[in-house]
Amino acid sequence: MFDIDSFDLRLRAVPEGGVTSARGFKAAGIHAGFRKNPERLDFAMVAAEAPVAAAGVFTTNRFCAAPVQVCREHLGGRDCGYGQVQGVIINSGNANAATGEPGLALARESCEIASQIMGCTPEQVLVSSTGVIGQQLGIECFETGIPAAYDELSEQGGANAARAIMTTDTHPKEYAVTYASGELEYADCQFTVGGMCKGSGMIMPNMATMICIITTDAPVAPATLHTLLTSCVNKTFNKVTVDSDTSTNDTCIMLASGAAGVDVPLIEEGSDAYEELRYAAYSVCEALARGIASDGEGASKLVTVNVTGAASEEDADTAARAVANSPLVKTAIAGHDCNWGRIAMALGKCGVVFEQTDVSIDIMGMPVCRKGLTVPFDEDEALRRFEAPEIVIDADLGAGECSTTVWTCDLTHEYITINGDYRT
Repeated sequence: MFDIDSFDLRLRAVPEGGVTSARGFKAAGIHAGFRKNPERLDFAMVAAEAPVAAAGVFTTNRFCAAPVQVCREHLGGRDCGYGQVQGVIINSGNANAATGEPGLALARESCEIASQIMGCTPEQVLVSSTGVIGQQLGIECFETGIPAAYDELSEQGGANAARAIMTTDTHPKEYAVTYASGELEYADCQFTVGGMCKGSGMIMPNMATMICIITTDAPVAPATLHTLLTSCVNKTFNKVTVDSDTSTNDTCIMLASGAAGVDVPLIEEGSDAYEELRYAAYSVCEALARGIASDGEGASKLVTVNVTGAASEEDADTAARAVANSPLVKTAIAGHDCNWGRIAMALGKCGVVFEQTDVSIDIMGMPVCRKGLTVPFDEDEALRRFEAPEIVIDADLGAGECSTTVWTCDLTHEYITINGDYRT
């Protein structure tokens, strides 16, 4: 059974690693005209030399964008989520969401253009968009941007691709790890998993505006890749919330080239090699998910909420999200106020069954509540601990054995500034 906390695999972070760290992939990021500022990159492409195994997990928002619908079509439909893909194209500046049939036609046409350039079928291209909702998107920028990006593809192009997909993000988000398999079948293999993502606001994925592309050079069949990706997303990206809003465009795509294991068997679910790869993929997804939370719109702190002692996994998740999404908790953290009563309030309102006399709460490792009652603490020491870049909240409900972790951020005046002026 896969256990993140106890799994033993020596991973090595790839210096400046990202979506092209895995063998078999190239990327590019260019200015294609989706944004008015010519200095800002706004179109990304990630591609393999031939079709590779692909899997996708997408938003549950019923107002899902046209690119999400087209990606689902190309990956076998809503109940499938995997197939063969040669490239992914992504624009920023316009979400192509709530655009009706014209938006769907445009998303399909952009895949057609890319397929002609890449030499594959339109179904072997995935498309994603991010930006303003409800505005029609023209095909002209795709017509010129796709061939221009294809000409720029390189193994060093991951950094520009990560910048091109940004919206309100303050910095690009990239990460990669590599490892030597401990399994005899793959004794000579050095596998890599890398990725890039964007996300800063409208973040609470239910599979944040989140777009993520993950690559690996391990040999995996599409169906197996989808199972692996889904399990990692559920423990990472689905545990992030900035503002409790689920985007219309949430997309997480994983591609597997197999380039690091050409003459070895495909990695199968249930094998030790599968658990190795899943652990590596989880590590990349966790790093990117934490990056989204820490870069939440207007955020000054990454906030980690650990809930233990819940009667079920669902209860643990509900309680953790209640704390992570509470504006009162988030503003208290922004103000460096060690007000554990707001945490207790959030736990108590969420509908999870527990006895308040069984609850313990710690903030930054400092006990503030035991058996539902105040524990005296040093306010000056609390202020000192609030200077840390990551604030950790631990809540034990005393009702069972289940636990979870959710990542969020504090809520500052800057969040209102960003979102009040978003379209202008």
